[in-house]
Amino acid sequence: MIPDYQSIMLPLLMLVSDKKEYKYRELIENLALEFKLTDEERKELLASGNQPIFDNRVGWAKTYLKKAGLIDSPKRATFVITELGLKVLEKNPEKIDAKYLRQFPSFLEFLHPDKNEAESEETVISQETLSRTPEENLDKAYQQLRKSLASELLNKVIDLSPAFFERLVIDLLVKMGYGGSIKEAGKAIGRSGDEGIDGTIKEDKLGLDIIYVQAKRWKPGNVVGRPEIHKFVGALAGQGAKKGIFITTSSFTKEAVEYTPKNETKIVLIDGERLAQHMIDYNIGCSIQQIYELKRIDSDYFDEE
Repeated sequence: MIPDYQSIMLPLLMLVSDKKEYKYRELIENLALEFKLTDEERKELLASGNQPIFDNRVGWAKTYLKKAGLIDSPKRATFVITELGLKVLEKNPEKIDAKYLRQFPSFLEFLHPDKNEAESEETVISQETLSRTPEENLDKAYQQLRKSLASELLNKVIDLSPAFFERLVIDLLVKMGYGGSIKEAGKAIGRSGDEGIDGTIKEDKLGLDIIYVQAKRWKPGNVVGRPEIHKFVGALAGQGAKKGIFITTSSFTKEAVEYTPKNETKIVLIDGERLAQHMIDYNIGCSIQQIYELKRIDSDYFDEE
């Protein structure tokens, strides 16, 4: 199990207690052995996919200890324990976490650069929030906002008229790179008799292959079962297609998801949740409200060698 960043603080401080200088990568490797992490745990990435979770947590444990004055960085990406850090270890603390570090003025200044903010802050931070690094909290907040938006989008889609639903599916497929132009895709795809759509589109702008598309604007409780998928696969041949996309605003049964067509036929099933996620990814029915940029130190810039 990957430890949270606060659980890494005391082992990290004990690791550097020999007064030797440690490279950041050496800290990570030694602590990974200390916590007996598996290769899979070492490779597990943040939700953003930018960095391994464990490496990120070691980085934040290091940062918090440094801001409290318990370790120092005498040169680039190198860390050593301070006299204050040694004094802390002499007291044999059971654990070192963010709450423990608040006794050090430099750490409080790091947390609250604005003294008025520190004095007026009465917010109770949950233990779960404290156990995550700032980046992990940001990732979690982003996923929660995205999930909420996806739910709102899906509710909107279900209430659409058949004509608008047809337009939405065409807009999405074209944004994803299928169907050529919206005009071409609109001609190829038409409405079916069950408030859905039915037709073929080009796989690419050149039309080297075609894809059969069915989309059902069904209520959440009206799930798509294996018989519907079986009929869909059977209709592919009649449309002269070997590839198909089946879209529903509801969901698929387990049997439908596990159904595997014979021969070279390939199908992709997109349920309501996945449809909403694609709409977010391609800005269909939603727009960018705000952009935050996360930046880090560019060590190469400060390299004088």
